[in-house]
Amino acid sequence: MSLIQDAITRILDLGGPVVLLLLCVSVLASALVIYKLWQYQAARVGRHRQLAIAVAAWDQGHHKAALMALGESRSYLAPVLRMALAAPQTPELSARVDAEAEARFAELERGLGALDMVAQLAPLMGLFGTVIGMIEAFQKLQSAGSSVDPSLLAGGIWVALLTTAAGLAVAMPTSLVLSWLTARMQRERVFANQALRRVFAPQNTSADAPGQSAADVLAYVG
Repeated sequence: MSLIQDAITRILDLGGPVVLLLLCVSVLASALVIYKLWQYQAARVGRHRQLAIAVAAWDQGHHKAALMALGESRSYLAPVLRMALAAPQTPELSARVDAEAEARFAELERGLGALDMVAQLAPLMGLFGTVIGMIEAFQKLQSAGSSVDPSLLAGGIWVALLTTAAGLAVAMPTSLVLSWLTARMQRERVFANQALRRVFAPQNTSADAPGQSAADVLAYVG
């Protein structure tokens, strides 16, 4: 505990409370990034090989092959396609499937707003710390009177600019990771939209299992 208190004291002496706040923000942002990476890995974001096979087979009218491929998929989008294939395709079903897909996208995008806030506010927090540091430096210079020590002003400016550097150090990697995560979700939306449109409007409408009921479809998918 004493080591943590000593570290906090040194940070406060070096950059003031703004640097300490930025350090806490960076820890929280790092934890959130690690969680999002784990979440994307668990949901198999971007790993839709079996779904692509299922959609291609359904598009060509090979329904059994499509259902078998869909049953092998562990993607978070598999339940959405299962819903699309397991019922008669109507405009109402299309709207519901789109809503289900959007709900899963919203779950995966939860937390990206916080990262965006960190990326935008961290440089402003650093600038705020710099302004405060400059005010304190000039106050010390004024109180010194005629015996002005240039090193006193230089040291105050150096400490003040440290907060700006800390803010940029937090904001830049956060912005980079946020852009990468946002681009992945954009690709997910494109894939899901294309897949669902192909399911609802296949090129080959002749099924390889005539008379196949919704119960049969569900039995195949499991």
